[in-house]
Amino acid sequence: MNDSRIEHDAFGPVEVPAARYWGAQTQRALGVFAIGTERFPSCLIQAFGLQKMAAAKANQRCGALDARLADAIVQAAALLRDGAHDADFPLTVWQTGSGTQTNMNANEVIANRANELLGEPRGSKAPVHPNDHVNASQSSNDSFPTVMHIATVRDLEQRLLPALAVLQASLAGRAQAFAGVVKIARTHLMDAVPMMVDQAFDAYARQLARGMERVRATLPRLLVLPQGGTAAGTGLNAPPGFDAAFCEELQSLTGLAFVPNPSKFEGMAVHDALVEASGALNTLASSLVKIANDLRLLGSGPRCGLGELHIPDDGLTSSIMPGKRNPTIAEALVQACLQVMGNHSTITMANASGLFELNVAKPVLIHNLLQSIRVLSDAARVFATRLVDGLGLNEERLAANVGSSLLVVTALNPVLGYDQVARIVRESLATGRPPREVALALGLLSGEDYDRHVDAKALARPHPAP
Repeated sequence: MNDSRIEHDAFGPVEVPAARYWGAQTQRALGVFAIGTERFPSCLIQAFGLQKMAAAKANQRCGALDARLADAIVQAAALLRDGAHDADFPLTVWQTGSGTQTNMNANEVIANRANELLGEPRGSKAPVHPNDHVNASQSSNDSFPTVMHIATVRDLEQRLLPALAVLQASLAGRAQAFAGVVKIARTHLMDAVPMMVDQAFDAYARQLARGMERVRATLPRLLVLPQGGTAAGTGLNAPPGFDAAFCEELQSLTGLAFVPNPSKFEGMAVHDALVEASGALNTLASSLVKIANDLRLLGSGPRCGLGELHIPDDGLTSSIMPGKRNPTIAEALVQACLQVMGNHSTITMANASGLFELNVAKPVLIHNLLQSIRVLSDAARVFATRLVDGLGLNEERLAANVGSSLLVVTALNPVLGYDQVARIVRESLATGRPPREVALALGLLSGEDYDRHVDAKALARPHPAP
């Protein structure tokens, strides 16, 4: 049994592994772009399946493909959508800046599979040809950015937003569970005035809610597709109405409200909508780093740190210190967020690589964007379920901190004035005596008046909660 077959392209014969569905152009590209090992994730290949399905259906509607060929292409492309041909996409991200090789890869795989469905062998290019039929009315220049949008929208909708909802609910749940417990706020890392623990966690939950709003706000621009622009944006070789028919078919396949870009030139030359989405992820990453760092600092110890929170045990420990527990989940989240921040820089520079009518850094742009979505989604879900959900309070430590706080006397400013309160703080700090004792010793007010004005719980909620 032969382990290879011969396929032909414009440059002549090429030997292709017999077991694979890719063709001559993909095989040539493997030799040309022997760079790195980073490959596109499955979600991008699945998006190509959806794009080719919608294109075949639109071509049939517009009279550019007969029903027999269109049906075979749709059946073969559905296998890509379902992940059945991930192994037939061997190329790395480091290829032509338009993503041409991966588009050609998709055309070849679908054509070979469609021909098998029609009773013909792989490599025959008949009756389904990868360029004439699978790529009909298309160019890599409009198909690849369309796939970029499809993959991004689907991953935001199906992966990231659900994971963020889990974390947001987890933080809101901790706020509810910790309601009514007083702590000392910290500004500049130093003791400040009293606040409630639930106020801090409510702030975290609101950060996540705002982050989700920012992500959702990018979707209207991401749903606008350049398909139909073909080579340079003019729509050369695409039948009239192809772009609208394509979006209608894609809507039917995905349930997502994709629409044609009225300026295919804009949709192919620049990818501002994708940079905007990355910007929302970058903002979200900075929020998550802040939350993760707060929780691991508040849980530091357990004996010699702040120790106000109990971080749940993850079952892991030190290689040298038996029984040591570390906030590993928070550290993993921070690292994922740092990767997202770095990816955003790459995405920004990649978008700036639009030259005249074509952006030529599409593969690295979408590779980084999809990685950002993936790691943020996974890290947020793990952070919620393995850390936030299991957080507990060290109420004894919290009460001790509140009891020894100096700056509760800030509440006396309207009564004694700033300078006299500063005198209480200075004396208390110098002598180690509680501020109440110092205030009474200085004869500034009675014990009854002090207690009436300096009530930590009342100070933490000076106004009705919203």
